Amino acid sequence: MTGMSPSRIEAPVTAIRARAYKIPTDAPEADGTKSWDSTTLVVVEMDAGGRTGLGYTYSGASITGLITGDLAKAVKGVSALSPPRAWAEMQRAVRNLGRDGLASTAISAIDAALWDLKGKLLDMPLVLLLGQLREAVPIYGSGGFTTYSDGEMREQLSGWVERDGCRWVKIKIGSHPEDDPRRIALARSIIGKHGLFIDANGAFTPKQALHLAETVRDQGVSWFEEPVSSDDLPGLRLLKERMPAEVEVAAGEYAYSLDYVRAMLQADAVDVQQTDASRIGGITGFMRSATLCDAFHTDLSGHCAPALHLHAACAAPRLRHLEWFHDHVRIEAMLFDGAPVAKEGAIRPDLSRPGLGLEFRTADADQYLVQ
Repeated sequence: MTGMSPSRIEAPVTAIRARAYKIPTDAPEADGTKSWDSTTLVVVEMDAGGRTGLGYTYSGASITGLITGDLAKAVKGVSALSPPRAWAEMQRAVRNLGRDGLASTAISAIDAALWDLKGKLLDMPLVLLLGQLREAVPIYGSGGFTTYSDGEMREQLSGWVERDGCRWVKIKIGSHPEDDPRRIALARSIIGKHGLFIDANGAFTPKQALHLAETVRDQGVSWFEEPVSSDDLPGLRLLKERMPAEVEVAAGEYAYSLDYVRAMLQADAVDVQQTDASRIGGITGFMRSATLCDAFHTDLSGHCAPALHLHAACAAPRLRHLEWFHDHVRIEAMLFDGAPVAKEGAIRPDLSRPGLGLEFRTADADQYLVQ
């Protein structure tokens, strides 16, 4: 800290701004329980000590008012060098609003901006502030939407394997259960010996999910994500116990609180716990989730938003891999300088850039501005 000015050491947050952008998908998309044609990105900028931090989430445009209102009041004046303190203040601020869902995504974006700002104030990449455990994070290609034609799926999956070097790929299932075995066989024919994951987004009952797993057993599926609703912890545990031995059950992307993660782990409901920094409370929530997973001897997989997760994923214990989700990879490449590029099945933080290593291209994003 030698040579730093007192104002830089204190660095109270002075201003918070938020904007929402609605970005169309490049083709119609659907999974087992939902269809969509756009993704909403909410970007937060925060000032302190003469620097500006950047954070974001994928949520609803309505959270911009919460970010610049009650949450800004909770964070202004708090030192940007103390993100956990600001995180605790924000948790208290939403007590009577409802902590989960939209409120948690708003907190996530602010928390990410705080950590980015701290890194910029100290001129350090975030991964070094958090404590780097690995130089790179393995990724798995994720998309294979149920709206895709066979040709579209072939192009996407082969790109992940051949261009990006992904060791695993994941496809969506559940919209048309009768066609799932054929689509799974198609995916296997495209990717060869690479790992094959499937994701039902909670579309099935336990018996339906188990029947599908047994039907496609010869296709070498090794990961079944949300075979039933992630809120059905008894159902997930039943499937974890009865799935073919080579099939792991994963869930947790809809965890908006550490209590939810703890409950899932205590229920012994999954082989691999998923957590999403854009929902669980930002970098602070993600790292605390990682600590919970470590305590329960359960591997962690980061869900979506790869540019947001990268530094924390390099510091998280028991981190297995990170989701290279088609929509978010596309958006981050379009709108963020410094977004990671896949190489040999992994992404790596740029240690020459402070904080999250990202800069938002506002001029490129303005065409998508909604709020």
